[in-house]
Amino acid sequence: MNKFIEIFLLSLVPTFEGRYAIVYGIGRGYPLSGTLIMASFGVLLLSLTLPILLPLIDLVMLKLENTSLGKFAELYLKYVERARKKAHPYVEKWGFLGLIIFVAIPLPGTGVWTGSLAAYIFGMEKKRTMGALLFGGLFSILITLLPSLGIVRIF
Repeated sequence: MNKFIEIFLLSLVPTFEGRYAIVYGIGRGYPLSGTLIMASFGVLLLSLTLPILLPLIDLVMLKLENTSLGKFAELYLKYVERARKKAHPYVEKWGFLGLIIFVAIPLPGTGVWTGSLAAYIFGMEKKRTMGALLFGGLFSILITLLPSLGIVRIF
């Protein structure tokens, strides 16, 4: 497989994303510029598509309401609606900056995938979500890139 396609595909994997794809590429000795570009493309693709795709979960759950999984779907939909109502005032005040920081922190359980789900549950506007995911994802790449190159020492 082409090394840059490998980096791009790794940058799409939940929790791995661009931030660890760049570290992987550097560790494998891949050219930095191509690795950085492909990891960034992965972040860009996720940032622009996830906020659009996640609402499809609601559609699936609505379809499941009249099946044997109806109780599960009903609980899910109530949970999402309750989360939206509770978090909406806070997201409006801190949402964009808070989401950027959350996505940028290179720890498991953060990142573009989780940030997109949180923004969806909290009812953030799609355009703002996409921008926050993109900035946060690119900052995350930078945060992991600098120590990988030895520019910044963590310990």
